[in-house]
Amino acid sequence: MNRIKVVIFDAYGTLFDVNSAAKKISVDIGEDWEGFANYWRTTQLEYTWLRSLMRKHKDFWDITKESLEKAMKFYAIQPTKKKKLLDLYRVLDVFSEVKFTLRYFKKNNYKVSILSNGTPKLIKQLVINNQLNHYIDDIFSIEEVGIYKPDPRVYEIPIKKYKILKNEVMFFSSNTWDICGAGHFGYHCVWVNREQNIFDFLGYTPEIIIKDLTEVLKRPEFFL
Repeated sequence: MNRIKVVIFDAYGTLFDVNSAAKKISVDIGEDWEGFANYWRTTQLEYTWLRSLMRKHKDFWDITKESLEKAMKFYAIQPTKKKKLLDLYRVLDVFSEVKFTLRYFKKNNYKVSILSNGTPKLIKQLVINNQLNHYIDDIFSIEEVGIYKPDPRVYEIPIKKYKILKNEVMFFSSNTWDICGAGHFGYHCVWVNREQNIFDFLGYTPEIIIKDLTEVLKRPEFFL
């Protein structure tokens, strides 16, 4: 393995808790707020893949709004809650161990960046709101290529920027399809399996599987 020079994180579900928006108004949504949040997220991802296949690109914020409308109809959520949910999505909570982990990599002189389906504006707002801006060197968005993950062109973006080899990147994501896309592209990959899920059968196995980001700090051999 070449020495890792750049550490790249997915944003939604990896650094930021995508369910935190619904959780904050769970009293208004009802007991199945988590089911609603998962339905919203699943629809959001399906729309990114379908639009990529159809070559009918819309940015992530538009897709987030459209997938929310479907989820609200399916769960019979009052339309008046839409604005509140979207406002909360702009300021999603960060997972508790994220700052510590980013600080570690930054302190040890790695380039630290985010590679996301989200627009630069959305991700920058999340980074600033959660006070992560001191630890993040760059934010890369699929908007640069106009197609969503796991298209290989997305994973090419940081390689061109940093002028590095694919195997000089360690990539973190909680999404198995994202890990497979990055792994097939040539990144070293860490699957953040927070929910103890089963990895998808897409022809790639992650090099490291962890329950939260701090676990990888106990495996320094991967970063030498």
